Amino acid sequence: MRKVAQEEFALSYVREIRRKDPGLGGEKLWMMYKRDFTGNKPMGRDRFGALMDRYGLKVRKRVRKPRTTDSTHGLPVYPNLIRDFIPTAPNQLWVSDITYIPIWPGDGSYCFCYLSMMLDAYTEEIVGWSVGPTLDTEYPIRALQMALERIKDIPKEQLALIHHSDRGVQYASKRYVELLAEHGIGISMTEDGNPKENAQAERLNNTMKNELLKDKHFTTLAEVIAAIIAAVSFYNEERMHMSIDMMTPKEAAGCTGELKKHWTSYREQHIRARQQNRGEMRTNGVSLA
Repeated sequence: MRKVAQEEFALSYVREIRRKDPGLGGEKLWMMYKRDFTGNKPMGRDRFGALMDRYGLKVRKRVRKPRTTDSTHGLPVYPNLIRDFIPTAPNQLWVSDITYIPIWPGDGSYCFCYLSMMLDAYTEEIVGWSVGPTLDTEYPIRALQMALERIKDIPKEQLALIHHSDRGVQYASKRYVELLAEHGIGISMTEDGNPKENAQAERLNNTMKNELLKDKHFTTLAEVIAAIIAAVSFYNEERMHMSIDMMTPKEAAGCTGELKKHWTSYREQHIRARQQNRGEMRTNGVSLA
């Protein structure tokens, strides 16, 4: 009974302190507990730590954010071809990016795996993806190869497709660029590190991590891959999207022409305004050179 009462008292103390300071670590909590109850036989550090672990009171270590883009590689880069481009059909514009997912093996440490995704900008469909334990070019290439399967029966001369990405070393690598050129795909890259230049890919990263994988705790790479398979299937085939008139990407794949957005795209508004202005200038005989 004394042991139970001692643990209940310690739990009450921890919860009261956490109410005031939710992120206070276990080591400091134990030191405060020992200080405040010296002479009243406070429990030892190991037992205190085990109690916090048992009741899920330990604070998970803050995960550092790894850098996924290295644009200081010295490889050839390409201009931004989509500054004024709005796709009106599938397979006109694919956008790509890489994000990280933490893995917690169970020993208190953590590591990262890296998710490469490719999105059809018109249909919002994830057309290619790959998960790897490193940032090696091999994994973005696997995502690209998956996407290329969907256009393998389209003659190159009939394809008008642009691939847009940041200037990361993976997308500028010789292997990646050659694969795009081999299939007649135009290469477009951001001009600086501004996420707005690859906004659709950034939004997909956010949706994947903070919606589809929200609160999921992975202990192995295999668990991440299994979760991504399920997430991509749901995203493409069941999840409705406000940017494609509340259709699923699978449904939008059968469409052409402008799709209604249930939100305001200021980017598209600015593009159309610039295009209209150019048209008026041409009509008035003003040179745009």
